[in-house]
Amino acid sequence: MNLPKDPYDLRKVLRELKNDPGQYHETNKVVDPNAELAGVYRYIGAGGTIERPTKEGPAMMFNNVKGFPKSRVLIGIQASRKRVGKILHHDYRTLGRFLKDSVEHPVTPVIVSRENAPVQEVVHKASDPDFDIRKILPAPTNTPLDAGPYITMGVVMGSNPDKTMSDVTIHRMVLEDKDTIGMYIMPGGRHIGHFQKEYEKLNKPMPITINIGLDPAITIGCTFEPPTTPLGYNELNVAGALRQEGVQITKGITVDEMAIARAEYVIEAEIMPNQMMQEDINTHTGFAMPEYPGYDGKATQVNVVKVKAVTHRKNNPIMQTTIGPSEEHVSMAGIPTEASILEMVDKAIPGKVKNVYNPSCGGGKLMSIIQVHKENEADEGIQRQAALLAFAAFKELKTVWLVDDDVDIFDMNDVVWTMNTRFQGDQDIIVLPGMRNHPLDPSERPQYDSKSIRFTGMSCKTIIDGTVPFDMKDQFKRASFKKVDDWQKYLD
Repeated sequence: MNLPKDPYDLRKVLRELKNDPGQYHETNKVVDPNAELAGVYRYIGAGGTIERPTKEGPAMMFNNVKGFPKSRVLIGIQASRKRVGKILHHDYRTLGRFLKDSVEHPVTPVIVSRENAPVQEVVHKASDPDFDIRKILPAPTNTPLDAGPYITMGVVMGSNPDKTMSDVTIHRMVLEDKDTIGMYIMPGGRHIGHFQKEYEKLNKPMPITINIGLDPAITIGCTFEPPTTPLGYNELNVAGALRQEGVQITKGITVDEMAIARAEYVIEAEIMPNQMMQEDINTHTGFAMPEYPGYDGKATQVNVVKVKAVTHRKNNPIMQTTIGPSEEHVSMAGIPTEASILEMVDKAIPGKVKNVYNPSCGGGKLMSIIQVHKENEADEGIQRQAALLAFAAFKELKTVWLVDDDVDIFDMNDVVWTMNTRFQGDQDIIVLPGMRNHPLDPSERPQYDSKSIRFTGMSCKTIIDGTVPFDMKDQFKRASFKKVDDWQKYLD
């Protein structure tokens, strides 16, 4: 087997980032993983919809984590769209199209032996008398109210019972005791949940691996959802396409499932059939952890996952984590959503949508800004068709903002400017009540609007049309300035 001499993994990405000033910072100061680590990074680089003050800043490595002398914790590697562009060696403004093309041109994973799987250098089996995952894995809490230490960047790999389909997804997972994890599988959501229901019908545990410390191409690629990646499409193929090299996977040691060979940690485990537990059984705070809309998620009933083993690299393994409402979630959830919308509109109305951006204010999921090009009068109204296609492509989308192609969709000042100069409230707002959305939005509850929200997770979806009517384009020309090619010399 001809494997790449320097294959992509988290460590290779970090070596590249270290050569780019302002993108990476590490510290040897002692930090407590219990709320303090996330609290520190909130100020330095989290961004997103986190409580202010916060800002976009470097990825950060904590080398001295209290209670874990041989481990490190990395946070925020994707907490900047521009940094994601650098990591993927692509223009940050067209990452949505880059991911769309990667879905359409998959590169399948490559199976390697244990000798070529650095994540299996050290093995801790749950059968060992002193095994305790909470002492092996430096999983942080985001806030003092969290239900416990959370795995927030763990890619779950699983298959259907007859091993004809496999999938990877990210779930919130809390360490409940020495060999038990509580996993939240959103109803009707990920393919892992579909497979798990098949196992439950057979009353059999579902073998999985939880892979932590990964090349961001994997953590971004695996967040695609139907219809872009239908049941049976393993999103590791997307990561392979992004790197033009197959993701290396290897057989689990204690479970019948594959693991990502160049991860930093792998948890081998089983989702128990027909067993649930209360997420905050240890804290009784009523909360889980901060979620992407910017609020603490409510603790709920979660699937019981029994750990069989933890494997990791020998030299200072890296625990990768994120803060729920941070800019990092926007990168992981938002860019694949942009790709899904582009895939839909390119087929239905080719050439009309120039670009799509899912901004931080929507957590990457709740809002899309769609840039539309109108060439003639027959294109008037096509912008609203694009919005409907976006809602069809991604059911968790709540708001679509439509703008012309002279608007910078990555600058919210420019986007909101359209609402003040190219918009009339009685003409350009379209509302679609009684639609399905995401239960983590706290406004989607019957007590908020009993008429259109019959059950939690329903919503009124909104289109804000900030485009100029085609027959009035001459009346909305922006002030045009002289083009100066050598303007930078004036900064010398």
